[in-house]
Amino acid sequence: MTTLHTAYHRVLGTIGTRVLSNVRHRRRDRGDVPGWVLITVMTAGLVSALWIIAGPALTEMFTNSLASVTGRK
Repeated sequence: MTTLHTAYHRVLGTIGTRVLSNVRHRRRDRGDVPGWVLITVMTAGLVSALWIIAGPALTEMFTNSLASVTGRK
């Protein structure tokens, strides 16, 4: 009975330690969310700015590429 009791406490201790470790880890990562939001918004802004500047040239390049592949002009 003593061996079973010791094993039971050892398993519960291991599970408890892992659960507490995960909770502490989540609390540390939680403060990083605004950074990811900022990176996403800045990336969307850069893509939009590049698309406004290079949009017509990219459209013409794509149209010319399709025309050369299909044989249409």
